[in-house]
Amino acid sequence: MDDVVQFRATGRRKTAVARVILRPGEGKIRVNGQTLEQYFPSEAMRVEIREPLTLTEMLNKFDLLINASGGGIHGQAGATRLGIARALLSFNPEFRARLRQGGFLTRDPRAKERKKYGQKGARKRFQFSKR
Repeated sequence: MDDVVQFRATGRRKTAVARVILRPGEGKIRVNGQTLEQYFPSEAMRVEIREPLTLTEMLNKFDLLINASGGGIHGQAGATRLGIARALLSFNPEFRARLRQGGFLTRDPRAKERKKYGQKGARKRFQFSKR
């Protein structure tokens, strides 16, 4: 096997995890063996995933192999975006200021709050009856 220069990174969002491999190429993106258009049907999610590449002007310079698991489709899209930004950072540390400015290096900490005992949900209570 020839030595291919590649950059790996992991992104997380909610319970989704995306492992990203960045290789020099012509801009092909594969997610779990499928094309980006097949795996992410929404155009908004595809735009969100490409944002770090567009910002750093690397859209057609790398091929991306992405392994996404856990969570839902939108969580996987957010995890993929973070993974791509981190992989670009390992390729060129000078991108840090631009990626940070765009907010691509910050992991979104929001997650579903757990249901509490004695309640109907995380926040909702059962109806109170005084008598």
